[in-house]
Amino acid sequence: MRTARQGLGRRGEDLAASYLVARGYRILERNYRCSVGEVDLVAMDADCLVFVEVRTRRGDDWGTPEESVDGPKQKKLAQVAAHYLDTHNAADSNWRIDLVAVDLDIRGRVRRLEVVRDVMAP
Repeated sequence: MRTARQGLGRRGEDLAASYLVARGYRILERNYRCSVGEVDLVAMDADCLVFVEVRTRRGDDWGTPEESVDGPKQKKLAQVAAHYLDTHNAADSNWRIDLVAVDLDIRGRVRRLEVVRDVMAP
C-alpha cells in the first residue's frame, strides 16, 4: 500500500518521464537502486547519459524542489551515477545529473514542470 507521499512522488516521476520523452530523451531505467542509493530516472539525451532526480511539491511548505537538492543529496546522486557507470561499463560516457522540478496545485494539477540541467555544475 502506497503512502500519499509515495503517490505524489510517483505522479511526479510519471509526469517527468513523459515530459522528457516528448523532448527527445529516451528513458533507460526508472528507480535505479544500488547499494549507495537511488535515482529516479536514467535516460539518454542525444549522446549524453542523464541521471534524473525528480522532486515533486504540492504547495510551498517544504520549499522548492530545487532547494531540496542540497550538497548531501548532490553527493549521493554522484555516488549513484558512479555506481551505474561502473556496473554498466559506461565509465567513458558523457553524462550529467538533471533535476526535474514538479510543482502541483492543491488539486494535483501541474503549476510548473521544469528541467534544471546539470545540477552538479558549479
